Amino acid sequence: MATHNKPAQSSGQRTLLAFDFGTQKIGVAVGQELTKSTTALPILRSRDERPDWEGITQLIEIWQPHALVVGIPLNMDGSENEMTQKAKRFSDRLAGRYSLPVYPADERLTTREAAREQYDPHNKRGHKRKGHMEVDSVAAQIILETFFSQSP
Repeated sequence: MATHNKPAQSSGQRTLLAFDFGTQKIGVAVGQELTKSTTALPILRSRDERPDWEGITQLIEIWQPHALVVGIPLNMDGSENEMTQKAKRFSDRLAGRYSLPVYPADERLTTREAAREQYDPHNKRGHKRKGHMEVDSVAAQIILETFFSQSP
């Protein structure tokens, strides 16, 4: 594992990678805090519920993020479910492997919104997403956009 001793970056100027964790696919997006711009990246596949750690390592080496954001799935009433625990475990493993801050983000309805946007020609983020990225990565992009909008 490569070490990632990036100098500390003040909030507002960081590059972040976001993940929409799933047992078969992991959606990924990258974003720049200063401009609040986000881009969906190709999904990573999981095997036997094991993340593609090599693929994640490559993304971290390419994008050199200052922090990571992981979508945490909750039930609509805010209670946890089986996927909540799996996403939290993934989040903990990211922090342990890469020594980067990992922020949890409520991801309720992001996959549904991502699916709707994929097929809605009038979506608020424009046509660039339609047909180009898997729903999971668009969900990761929405998770990151939401994280940016809730940050001071």
